[in-house]
Amino acid sequence: MTLDAKIPSGPIQEKWDRHRFDSKLVNPANKRKYTVIIVGTGLAGASAAASLGELGYNVMSFCIHDSPRRAHSIAAQGGINAAKNYQNDGDSIYRLFYDTVKGGDYRAREANVYRLAQVSVNIIDQCVAQGVPFAREYGGLLDNRSFGGAQVSRTFYARGQTGQQLLIGAYQSMMRQVEAGTVTIFPNREMLDLVVVDGRACGIVCRNLITGAIERYAAHAVLLATGGYGTAYYLSTNAVNSNVTAAWRCHKRGALFANPCFTQIHPTCIPLSGDHQSKLTLMSESLRNDGRVWVPTKKGDKRPPSQIPEAERDYYLERRYPSFGNLVPRDVASRAAKAVCDDGQGVGVTGFSVYLDFADAIQRLGRDVITERYGNLFDMYKRITDEDPYQVPMRIYPAVHYAMGGLWVDYNLMSNLPGLHVLGEANFSDHGANRLGASALMQGLADGYFVIPYTLGHYLASGGLAPVSTDHDAFAQAADSVQKRIDRLLQVKGKETPRQLHRRLGAVLWDEVGMGRNEAGLTRAIARIPQLREEFWQNVSVPGTPDNLNKNLEYAGRVADYLEFAELLAIDALHRTESCGGHFREESQTPEGEAKRDDEHFSYVAAWEFSGVDQPPVLHQEPLEFEYCKPSQRSYK
Repeated sequence: MTLDAKIPSGPIQEKWDRHRFDSKLVNPANKRKYTVIIVGTGLAGASAAASLGELGYNVMSFCIHDSPRRAHSIAAQGGINAAKNYQNDGDSIYRLFYDTVKGGDYRAREANVYRLAQVSVNIIDQCVAQGVPFAREYGGLLDNRSFGGAQVSRTFYARGQTGQQLLIGAYQSMMRQVEAGTVTIFPNREMLDLVVVDGRACGIVCRNLITGAIERYAAHAVLLATGGYGTAYYLSTNAVNSNVTAAWRCHKRGALFANPCFTQIHPTCIPLSGDHQSKLTLMSESLRNDGRVWVPTKKGDKRPPSQIPEAERDYYLERRYPSFGNLVPRDVASRAAKAVCDDGQGVGVTGFSVYLDFADAIQRLGRDVITERYGNLFDMYKRITDEDPYQVPMRIYPAVHYAMGGLWVDYNLMSNLPGLHVLGEANFSDHGANRLGASALMQGLADGYFVIPYTLGHYLASGGLAPVSTDHDAFAQAADSVQKRIDRLLQVKGKETPRQLHRRLGAVLWDEVGMGRNEAGLTRAIARIPQLREEFWQNVSVPGTPDNLNKNLEYAGRVADYLEFAELLAIDALHRTESCGGHFREESQTPEGEAKRDDEHFSYVAAWEFSGVDQPPVLHQEPLEFEYCKPSQRSYK
């Protein structure tokens, strides 16, 4: 298989404009003749539904929740990047492009990233027009804050709830199209299979989560916007409902999975407190603007932080990376926190946390300013920990957060399966091996508002799309496959809950395929995951029936998919013998202990083809060429 990324020719500044002009168009009167399925109603899915509905397409939107407002996009608190240079501090489209390629450790496509930087400026205007309440300066102009991996202030924010406000804007725009009749929402539906006819994606099979009915839907194209797969690790900052199922079922139908081992570890999370937790809570990276990260210089120092004098504190990020300080990228900050905790300098009961201290900022700026910037985040932290961050430092530790890997797509956001487009976090395309903070919201909205309306139109206008009915044998086969898997889950009648088995899988992934990886550990993981999968199918307990609301059945199906996907994740990690982004291969590091890439052997996208459960996947490579951002050893010192 040859992977054609369909990157336009010409200078990088002209590629997107040239591509839009060269793309075929659908006549306005013909758009209503096309039906488009969009799976997922987060930022990417909602913005795509709003945009395509506004254009006149017949859109069917599928939501795993009872309302699109519950999408996990609301959890992205800190902000959204855009190269508007409002601060007059040297920002530009090219600088945002450069920072994003460098921040991703030179493992993303230049053309895609430059387009992302280009349309970022339009996203802000779009959202302001929708009424998104971005923070403003005293004179009324939009305010900016800094984020990790950049030396400019380019992050637009709405206090500490940016994702929620952006989602409400996209949701309202989508609901306007629902009222207009161009978008139909199907809530409480989980996509369980992709239907492929004559090599083209032309529909989905899903389960009605209220009635249990298996439903079939046909369309001219399928857009997948279902987010990432971080909950494979069990404990992550993702919502418990976030899962890999839709993407994995597409993979099993032929869509390539790219760079699955590229998962982001976020440095600013509330630490694990016990076995009772089902998820971890993210504290926004925006807090590192004013909070200082430190640990005691003395190992095992258990004194309260107020009793540790300045001379006995190690502000290790400021010491190791003076140019960026506390605003180094996420992968660098996460690895540094792990290193000091492994060295015995960690704080808290477990020793696996570091301090994020706002005392200096409160003294310098005043409590009111800090409350205005981060008040809701401080309140959330206090509710969870019963500690007041106005009085004592927050305790934070890295946790699984985001997936840079995802289904392979070309420049048009279409997978190798014609008709299957993949948007937002569900695709692999823009962030390389490490996503910079405030870029997830940017990519989701860029894909939905400004990219897919052009590229989908080109696909539809290219012709050859014979109408397909849900009566087609392919729909019957897919529905039967889904029903048999559900029946198999209910027939095991074992003794372990899906959560118990998921927790054990998560422990394997965190220990062996987490921040630190080595050949021996990855080999152990690849041997252990199939054993866990066998235990699942021999001993899982799924009570209830399939013909009504059954949360245990939903969860069991997702864990079953994780037990297949996790093996591919570990295989990809073992295959990539370089350190890259937050993926630290202990065998590949600089003398200073920093990540060491291997550009000679791994400057490519690893796109895997499904060969069957318990069968080795087939690797396909898309070479990455860097004409503008020449790969170099990253330094934030």
